Amino acid sequence: MSNPLLNLAALPDFDAIRPKHVAPAIRRLIDDNRALIAELTARPGTPDWDGFVVPLTEAGERLGRAWGVVGHLHSVHDVPEWREAYNELLPEISRFYAEVGQNLALFARYKALAESPAFAALPPVRRRIVEHELRDFRLSGAELAEELKPRFQAIQEEQSQLAAKFSENLLDATNAHAEYVEDTATLAGIPADALEAARAAAEAEGKAGWKFTLQMPSYLPVLQYADDRELRARMYRAYATRAAESGPAEWDNGPLIGRILALRDEEARMLGYRNFAEVSLVPKMADSPAQVLDFLRELAAKAKPFAERDLAELRAFARDELGLDDLQPWDVAWASEKLRERRYAYSDQEVKQYFPEPKVLDGLFGVIRALYGVDILPDEAPRWHPDVRFFRIERDGETLGHFYLDLHARSTKRGGAWMDSARSRHRAPDGLSTPVAYLVCNFPGPVGGKPATFTHDDVLTLFHEAGHGLHHLLTRVDELAVSGIHGVEWDAVELPSQFMENFCWEWDVLSAMTAHVDTGEPLPRALYDKMIAAKNFQSGLQTVRQLEFSLFDLRLHGEVDASAGPVPFDAVLKLLDEVRREVAVIVPPAWHRFPNSFSHIFAGGYAAGYYSYKWAEVLSADAFAAFEEAGAGRGSLLDPETGQRFWREILAVGGSRPALESFKAFRGREPSVDALLRHSGMVQA
Repeated sequence: MSNPLLNLAALPDFDAIRPKHVAPAIRRLIDDNRALIAELTARPGTPDWDGFVVPLTEAGERLGRAWGVVGHLHSVHDVPEWREAYNELLPEISRFYAEVGQNLALFARYKALAESPAFAALPPVRRRIVEHELRDFRLSGAELAEELKPRFQAIQEEQSQLAAKFSENLLDATNAHAEYVEDTATLAGIPADALEAARAAAEAEGKAGWKFTLQMPSYLPVLQYADDRELRARMYRAYATRAAESGPAEWDNGPLIGRILALRDEEARMLGYRNFAEVSLVPKMADSPAQVLDFLRELAAKAKPFAERDLAELRAFARDELGLDDLQPWDVAWASEKLRERRYAYSDQEVKQYFPEPKVLDGLFGVIRALYGVDILPDEAPRWHPDVRFFRIERDGETLGHFYLDLHARSTKRGGAWMDSARSRHRAPDGLSTPVAYLVCNFPGPVGGKPATFTHDDVLTLFHEAGHGLHHLLTRVDELAVSGIHGVEWDAVELPSQFMENFCWEWDVLSAMTAHVDTGEPLPRALYDKMIAAKNFQSGLQTVRQLEFSLFDLRLHGEVDASAGPVPFDAVLKLLDEVRREVAVIVPPAWHRFPNSFSHIFAGGYAAGYYSYKWAEVLSADAFAAFEEAGAGRGSLLDPETGQRFWREILAVGGSRPALESFKAFRGREPSVDALLRHSGMVQA
């Protein structure tokens, strides 16, 4: 118990956990699980819930939590020592889970439980868990012939290693590039706070001038505001060719993509499916790849005319007002910002000054309090970085859960934003464990003695991840396998997150969560009105971009022939070109290597599932419409009664029932696409 990774009675002791603890802790927990499985499968008689499922769940939870801490530190503190410790154990943990999934004796015990007279007397939630286990055994190759199982295990192991390598290559390639600028004329247009951060980054290296990187808080202001077209073009090209063949060979994700696709195809065929897309959809809401393709193409048919109009307007503006006859991809963000300023008389940078970090957090917590009647209070726990904060969420004095908040970008942290589970709610034999979540973003940090300020897009991202966090933290399900986000269909798991984004457009919410970083003045109503007028600015372009990613992902896993081994990278690019011809209106240069950084599908669990964002957007827009209906004429959509119903029917139930049932229980009917089209401004007048 001197190993802090084995002390699971409390929160992770990030002050004490070191890379050297990983191997002994994880190996011991794997051994404990193996021994328990051997004992449980050797027992005579019919298994029951308390004597079979509960001990398996408890042992699995101990391993899952410990490995979760290791994976989390690999994501937020990716220094060589942690990378090495993670990668050393990754094959062993992958092998263990593959071996459990194929354990015929364990599968037989679950089947015996499902066929026993006692099964019908179990609560519906427990019956659902057993049914999910049987499904997952089949998807893990439990019914394969014994001689095929070693190969199936090897596939799982190699896929885990390739996913980790994909992510590491992307981080290393992102960190490797920098633009050093000494000529102040090159900096024209770039906002002061971005320049201050770039100056500090150069000074930290003992260099003159300014340092710009491919980390989003540095990269995006250059693309959006820098008047120097050459600087934008260089940064765009560097970002677009990360982890590609033009860089160091050891960071090239192209060969990894071909291998990953071949392994997924082999896995699907071994399981009796035609392709990996079919495998991916088994535990999701959608019935078939064809159904998802129809959904995406129907949405594309509605969105593309709006996207074409958006692009025509931008090209005309760039030609007539900016003197750009040949609008290039590295001009799009810059020209769009100029057009937005011209049309709506405000800029993202102007709005950003009204969103200092402390005020934004107060506003977020206020929305949660108004909707659900819970309080969010600062708390203390060991942390992995001084920037990280820790909070307790409670109602009427009862602690419901805790969460860590890690908001600022760092070179050792993978890009993007995410929520992950540190501990899930479940009732163990020794009492109730409350949930704990990690909320992680990559926003700019404080500079020049002022608090960090966020763009409105950053605020939307924060609310999005908080929505995932609430799904995890406000669960009322006591069974681990379906509490919080567990057991929720992947294409419904974005519902609570995208739902929360809607409140970032409400006046009563924004007026309460803004204070100018210099003057303390709240967001002026006139500026808010401009933001609302511009809310659907280029929404057609944004929609077809997401549809491009979704179609590429689904078709890549459903149509590309990977039966002959690693897929040639040319075939991947050829399919992407086909998809772009179908739905895109802006086509990047031929040297762009988007797939090499598409970590959602090659390293993040969204393979043949990226469509989930659009699918869940339909659900979330429709769910939010219930608040619009309840708040009509009242000046606020923060309706506690509807909030309590959303908590009860969506957040509280987790994966304990099908997501469609939960949606219908909340909304009283099937979901409709109408609210999404209305919210996106894509309804013909």
